[in-house]
Amino acid sequence: MINASTRWAGRLVLIAAVVGTIGCDRVTKHVATTTLAGMPGRSYLADTVWVGYVENRGGFLGVGAALAPDLRTFIFTVGTGLGLIALTGLALGLRWRGWPLIGMALIVAGGASNWIDRVVRGSVVDFLNVGIGPVRTGVFTGPPKIT
Repeated sequence: MINASTRWAGRLVLIAAVVGTIGCDRVTKHVATTTLAGMPGRSYLADTVWVGYVENRGGFLGVGAALAPDLRTFIFTVGTGLGLIALTGLALGLRWRGWPLIGMALIVAGGASNWIDRVVRGSVVDFLNVGIGPVRTGVFTGPPKIT
């Protein structure tokens, strides 16, 4: 049986993971905005890592970026906010513990930071793309051109 102090310690670790994830994401996005915006992207390690400032107005891979602004706001701001609340409720309602709960908390924290971007600026700041050749992460509205 888990005692009260162990339960509180677990909650504190979970809260620290969520706050740390959101905090680190906000800081790196601020650095990207202040140092990369308006600059050409940079490629490192034979184009394995690409760093550049991009604002994604759509969802994953820029899907929906061409929608009317009001519809896009509704889907990606209101819809995402409701989705994050639903995921949090699901994890708590199912009484997840351990790694599944930490995993869901990190997913929700990353989504919450992107949601903050959408509320504040209407788009999500992205700046990192990794991969080998044409196999790349789907971070941007369009990956860097592979030559």
